[in-house]
Amino acid sequence: MTYKALIIDDERRTRSLLHNMLSRMDLNLSIHQDGESVATGLEAIEKINPDIVLLDIQLPDGTGFDILERIGERDFQVIFITAHEEFAIRAIKNSALDYILKPVDKNELEKAVNRAIDHIQKSSNEVEKYDALIDNIKNNIRKLVLRTSESLYIVDIDSIMRCQSENNYTMFFLDDGRKIVTSGTMKNYEESLSYSNFMRCHRSHIINLNYVVRFDKNDGGSIVMKDDEQIPLSRKFRDKFFQLLDKLA
Repeated sequence: MTYKALIIDDERRTRSLLHNMLSRMDLNLSIHQDGESVATGLEAIEKINPDIVLLDIQLPDGTGFDILERIGERDFQVIFITAHEEFAIRAIKNSALDYILKPVDKNELEKAVNRAIDHIQKSSNEVEKYDALIDNIKNNIRKLVLRTSESLYIVDIDSIMRCQSENNYTMFFLDDGRKIVTSGTMKNYEESLSYSNFMRCHRSHIINLNYVVRFDKNDGGSIVMKDDEQIPLSRKFRDKFFQLLDKLA
């Protein structure tokens, strides 16, 4: 099967570079570089019906996010190609979508394209991810996509009480009593949560300070959460914990 890849970027040099990189890969790709703006990108998507879109964020008449918001049926894989922008990267990562920073590294690009092809072969439905991305952009990154072996959950970040790691899995405990177990270490999620009222209090625990009920000093000290769970507080995180509590007061 041949996969149609569409490049949307306002820089002719970048489009040519990506085209050359993709053409040298041992992949069944039909490569198009018709898009250089939101308007021409939308036209190219309608005309080509791509399987994979390599999408720049900053475009002359808007952003790559505008394209995703305005497109009708989104049945293609997206790989964002962007210069480093903290807000955009967080939004993309929280939505479990792929991205590559400029200048583009050939190996990273090939890995991203292979992941996209793998998702296509598994008939993965990406609409939920795109919707979460748009919500994150509009609401200043308030949602997180959690993938389990059976489902894909979109959760409000503020509803997460705490996270706990166990081997190569991370358990998310939500304020409605749900527990969502995802594959991957807690380090994968720590950066996504770092901008809000979350902190790592132990090598195996991240807590949302908004759900802290009290701190018990017995046996070295533990944090009692709203769900009555006692979470250990490591010595190295004690000062930070109390400093953050003072800010919330």
